[in-house]
Amino acid sequence: MKRTATAVWNGSGKDGNGHLTTQSTILDKSQYSFNSRFAEGKGTNPEELLAAAHAGCFTMKLSFVLGDAGFVPDSLETTAYINFENGSITASHLVVKAKVKGIDQALFDTSVRDAELNCPVSRVLNAEITVESSLES
Repeated sequence: MKRTATAVWNGSGKDGNGHLTTQSTILDKSQYSFNSRFAEGKGTNPEELLAAAHAGCFTMKLSFVLGDAGFVPDSLETTAYINFENGSITASHLVVKAKVKGIDQALFDTSVRDAELNCPVSRVLNAEITVESSLES
């Protein structure tokens, strides 16, 4: 399976602008620019998209890991914080809040660690990855 996305850029790095389109067209000529990346301009940016990809991948992997252990989560909510410093992505910090009936903390923590290490996006990142998790009753 291959997935694609296309980026189009016009002009200089600082004054130009571009758009992103994904294979599914959920992003369809979505705007990005210097301001949306390095300031608070309208549009998306690669780091925001990476945060979405990491949060989504980790959360789905955690659901599979929990399922393999015999648990179906009521809810999993993950926020990814991407650190972009000096032109490099240096870290991704995941914060997950979960509701999983009947699971104990130790098994939940083991499941979170498995998802952290083995979700495909975690495996491709050359950055520090950290996770905070909370299990609600």
